[in-house]
This record gives sequence, structure tokens and C-alpha cells, in this order.
Amino acid sequence: MEPRWESIMAHSRQTSICHRRPETPPSPLSTVPFTRDPDFVRRETLLDQIYSKNSVAGSRIALIGLGGVGKSQLAIEYSYQVRSKSPATWVFWVHASNEARFEQSFGDIADQAKFPDRQDAKVNIFKLVENWLRDEKIGKWVRILDNIDDDQLLCSVPVAGKGDMMRGSTNASTKPLLEYIPRSQNRSIIITSRTREVALKMVHHSDLIEVKPMEKSEALELLQRKLEQPGESQESRQLVNALESMPLAIVQAASYIRNRAPRPSVSQYLKDFLRSDREATKEKRGRSPPSGLGSKEFNFGIPEILIRHQPKANDTSISELLSDSYDGESSESDIGHDLEDDLTTLRDYSLISVSKDGTLFTIHRLLQPSMRAWLESYGQVHEWREKSIRILAEEFPSGEYIHWEKCRVLYPHVKSAMSQQPESSGCLLELAALLYRGAWYAWESGFFGDMTQMASQSRKHRLKILGAENEIAVESTAMLAMARREQGRWEEAQHLWVQVMETRKRKLGEDHPDTLASMHNLASTYIHQGRWKEAAQLNIQVVIISKTKLGDDHHFTLKSMANLASTYLQQGRWKEAEQLNVQVVNMSKKKLGEDHFDTLTSMANLAMIYSHQGRWKEAEHLEVWVMKISMARLGEGHPSTLKSKANLASTYLQQGRWKEAEQLNVQVVNISKKKLGEDHPDTLTSTANLAVTYMHQGRWKEAEHLIVQVVELRKAKLGEDHPDMLTSMANLAFTWKFLGHDTKAIHLLRDCLSKQRETLGSNHPRTLSTSQTLLAWETKKLNISP
Repeated sequence: MEPRWESIMAHSRQTSICHRRPETPPSPLSTVPFTRDPDFVRRETLLDQIYSKNSVAGSRIALIGLGGVGKSQLAIEYSYQVRSKSPATWVFWVHASNEARFEQSFGDIADQAKFPDRQDAKVNIFKLVENWLRDEKIGKWVRILDNIDDDQLLCSVPVAGKGDMMRGSTNASTKPLLEYIPRSQNRSIIITSRTREVALKMVHHSDLIEVKPMEKSEALELLQRKLEQPGESQESRQLVNALESMPLAIVQAASYIRNRAPRPSVSQYLKDFLRSDREATKEKRGRSPPSGLGSKEFNFGIPEILIRHQPKANDTSISELLSDSYDGESSESDIGHDLEDDLTTLRDYSLISVSKDGTLFTIHRLLQPSMRAWLESYGQVHEWREKSIRILAEEFPSGEYIHWEKCRVLYPHVKSAMSQQPESSGCLLELAALLYRGAWYAWESGFFGDMTQMASQSRKHRLKILGAENEIAVESTAMLAMARREQGRWEEAQHLWVQVMETRKRKLGEDHPDTLASMHNLASTYIHQGRWKEAAQLNIQVVIISKTKLGDDHHFTLKSMANLASTYLQQGRWKEAEQLNVQVVNMSKKKLGEDHFDTLTSMANLAMIYSHQGRWKEAEHLEVWVMKISMARLGEGHPSTLKSKANLASTYLQQGRWKEAEQLNVQVVNISKKKLGEDHPDTLTSTANLAVTYMHQGRWKEAEHLIVQVVELRKAKLGEDHPDMLTSMANLAFTWKFLGHDTKAIHLLRDCLSKQRETLGSNHPRTLSTSQTLLAWETKKLNISP
């Protein structure tokens, strides 16, 4: 059977089990974040087309057209009409302009629908929402995917960093994002896009609805409604023509006129607009618009008289609110009266829209390149880029669970900030601090690819400015080490932890809590590498210092004792492991409670020791309790729950209860593959355990198929001498023996024994067991008496 142990990692990430009552699932609702426009002009033909195409079960349609032509407004109005006609229909809004906002929208759906597993840091939020949407019991739903302009975003599996797949990320997408939008009866999907080519990759050409500028009568009606002036005029018709009947441009112009009445009038605005448009045309002669933007779409409907507006002296400027890093939504915090005035101005000019709860401000995508170009023309891009980083660094909190709601809203901007390279050292340090906290949140959320990239950049900036001995730089190194360990990249993690430990010993002293934590983490990494002697030496030091410095029952002391016990278990020193774990369990129960996470972990470790000693009933009693509480508190897919299931399956197997063991192991393998990936160390262990279950049932071919996979992946992932690799080699040898491949089996087991003697030592229980088995096989093959 595969080695079964749960090492307690001592670091700043503390996992606790919260006692929460089950939440009552909500009735069907809408996640559309925008209020309904009371001045919406009904574009009869377009709305009729949407209703007609969506009448087909399982429909998927796309609204295509220029930015600012009103695609999103049509989708918003349709969503409100659907809810009004059918309150039992769910309506979900997904921001699809980039991967981070796509994931954020899925998180919002999970929150509002109150999914029980949504708070599990290891859950794949995309799969969680997909499975829920496939459930026919939830009834009808409409999904709106807004601003899909990048087909690569939704039609390919996202990657983290430069070509590095999120191999360790359990929350990462494992298939193209679009495939998480299921097709089924009574459900419909609406896509908005500026690009026909992109839309055709997601819908049939017959399901495209082209949204063009408004009809002249519709454009005039919109202008009149926004100006609150009934009746037409020659100037109104001329202004609508000048703005090419584009809804966004008309709304902005009307807002400007209304807020500055009685000056300017429609006539005056038209004159100013035409003059500024001529000036802009002269200025742009001889140069092309920015890459990826057509000249018409770049500046239409945004006259200079509007974007040149600056609030009162010392107020926040428009350019600050529309700065480069804040490329979608911004969080409201401690807003004073002056800023409220500025926000009102921006809202009135339709430069921003406000969420229904009034806490999020969204900038229209068309305005962002225009504002960037305007900042470039005034040479202010660098200034506002640095200001946006500072603002974000002030607002983005630590990754602790209590801050997750705010972190999720700001996280797309943190990802955007990774591409920034401020020039000043002060701003670089603020960016490094921001990315450190972003890595923390990514870690808690299971985005290990993002965590690695952010931690790496944070460390790079801090090392460059502060030097390797600075504690802040050391913190970023520790975060990167944690990221590497989460990805199963033990060698890189070990190298980084050694740096952290040695630096902290020099700077803080050997008995400082941060030094002890780094020693503990390095020991845990050694355990993953199978370097148990080195792990034991470090853990003994940590236990002695912790008892002296903190006391026998301090939570850090208990963690260090548990880790030392795990090391003894791997070395086959079961009595010593048992004595330590019994102490830890008793003190944890007394100090933390019987159902605390740390108590459950220590009970699981004690159960493993009992299992190794053949005390199956005692092991089973503890493991059933741990699994029951883990499922109730953490959810079925949590890593701790999976480990508890695997441990109980192992105990069932040792008792000959093979069917029960198989059922549990199949569950663990399937969930691990989905959440962790096929080559993750935990997935390989669960797959190996299932193979051993098949071996006990005499299902040798099925066992061989699985073990060969595990051997190949472990050889590439862990190396040929890793203890887990050696266990798999021994199991494959057993499988070949029972399949009648005696010579192959003996050669493989002989190679395994040689490596075990070198790696584990000649007196290790596994080495002795392998030696006895090999002797029996060779004796039988030679047909001589032992």
C-alpha cells in the first residue's frame, strides 16, 4: 500500500473549520450588475429578433457590432424583460473581456446562488458552476456573455505565466472556458462581440444579430429623452447625424448639455463638437490610430470638450479615475464629498456606469483606449500608471478569507498590474507589495500559476531594491517557495526554503518564530522528497526550541511535534511516532476541541500509525470520525477530505473489505484528477492506491495499466530514487509476477531493493520486506531450498 501521511505545514496560512449553518438556496435571481435604463429606446426590430431566436430550446445567439452601438444595453434590457415576464428564470451576467473577469463572474454566480462548496480554496469554480447549470432541477436560465472579442480567451485552455500551465492549480480551468457553458433544453445564451469572426466560432451564422447604429427616429428619441426635451429641432437632427446615430455618443452629448444648461445649447454643443472633430482630424493626419483600433471606432462621439473636463482644484481628475491599471471595475472606499461630485459628473456623462448596489464603477471599454491616447497626448501615461498602482496597493488587502470578497473584485486589476514596469523605486516597491498580497490571495484561492508569477515578480523587485538580506524580500522568497511546493516542484521549493532559513537565522536568530516556521517548511519539503533523516533532524530542532520558547501546548509546538511524528512514521519508527502523536491528539482535543482542523489532522496521523501496526479497528474508528467531520466542515472535494477517504480505504483494504476500499479509492482518483491534474503527486498516490486495490482483487491487468502510468509520471516528476517511486516499482514487480512475467518481475524488484537500501537504509521495514520477497522469488525460480 502507498505511504499514507498528512504532514502539517507550519506557515502563515492557517486553515480553520468554521461552524456555519447550511445556507438556504435562493429563489431564481439575476446577477446583471447594471440598473435598467429608464430612458431606453425600444429598438423593436432587434428585440424581436432576440426573442424569436431565443424561443428555440437551447439557443445560442450573438449580438455583433461596433463598440458603443448599444449591444450591451440591448442585453441588459432583454434581461430585465425576461425576469419581468418569467420570475422563475435565472439570468446570469458574465464579463468575458478577459480570463480574470470571466472567473470573477463565475465566482459571483456561486456566491449569489449560495453554492455550498464555493468557499473551498481548492474547488474548480468553473466546473462547480457548470455542474450546477446542468442540473435540470434549477429550471430555466439565460446566460449573457458580454464583450467576447478575444477568441483565444474562451477557445483555448488558459495558461499561467509564460507557457507554464497551472499544473498545481486546483482552481484552474482544465478545458477551454467556453466548454463550461453547457448547452441544454430551456436554457439560452446571448453573446455580445465587436467581431463577427470571433462570434462565428461560437454560434452559427444564422444566429448572428448585427447591431447597427440607431435609426434616425430612434436616435432622436434617445436624445430627447436624455435632454428631457420633447419635440425635434433642426439642431437635434444635425447633432444626431454628426454623431452617426451612435447611442453612446448621443448619451454623452446629452449628459454634457443637460448638466451645463442653459449653456451650452444643442446648437452650441454641435458647433464645438464639429470644431474639435476638425482639429482632431488635422492632428491625426500622417499617423495611424493605435494598434487594433479602427479610426472610426477610436474617437467617434467623444469630443475633446468632454474629455478635457477637469474637476475643481485638488479633486480627483477624470484621468485618475480612468487610469490604465483600472481597466474595468474599481472599488468604492472612503469616498468623500469631492470625489462623489466627480463620480456624479462621470456618471452623468456616461463615462462610467454604476452597479445596482452603488459600490462598483465600470468604464465603457471604448473609452479606455481613448483615455489612454488622451493621456499619451499630454505625456501623463507614466504619472497616472504609477498613481493607479499606488491606489491599488493601498486598497488590495491581505489574502485572508475575511477579505476575499474585496480581493475578488480587485484581483483582475492585480493581474493587469503584473504587466506594469514603473520607473521609480518607490512605486516598484508598492507594486511588489501589491503582488505579494495578490500571490497570497491566489494561494488561498488555488490559483498556483498566478501565485508563482506574482510571487516571482514581487521577489525580483524587492531583491533588486532592498537586497537579499531584507526581511520583506525574504517574505517574497518564502511565498515563491510555497508556490513551488504547491505545484509539487520540490527541488525548487527546497532551494528557496534553504535561502529563507539561512537568512532568518543570521538576521533574526535561531529561536525567532519566523526562523522556526522556515525550518518547519523546509523539513516538510524534505519529507515530500523522501529525505526523512534530514527532515527528522530539522524537526527535532524545531520541537526543542518551540517547547523552550513557546511552551509544550502552544499550537506551533503541537504542529512541530506532529511533523516530527510524520517523519518517524516514514522511517518506520512507529513506537516513537505513536507516542508523539498521542500527546498531540490529547493536547489538541483539550486546547482546540475535538473537531478542530489541527485535531483532525493529528487523529488522522495517529490512525496511520495504528494501521502500520496492524491495529485496524482502532485506525478505522479514528478515520471514520475524521472523514465524517471533514466532509461536513470542508466539503467532499477538499484535499483533507480526500486524504481521509484514502486512509479509510487503505484500512478497509488491509481488512479484506475490497469493495468498500475500491469505491472510496475510485472517488478519490476521479476528484483528484479533476481538481489537481493527472500528474500531481496526490493524484499519483490515489491512482497507485486504486491499483493496489485491484491487485488484492486479482485484477492484475487493470492494476498493471494504472501502475505503469504512475511509474512513468513519478519517474518524470519525482526522480528514480524517490521512496514513492520505489513503492510503485515494487507494486509493478508484484503485478508482473502474478501475470507470469517472472524474469521481468525479479529484475525490477532487484533494482528496487538496491535503490531502497541506498535511499531508505538496509533496516527500514520496506527494505526488509522487499529483501524477503526477492529471496523467496529467486529461490523458487532456482528451485532450491532456502
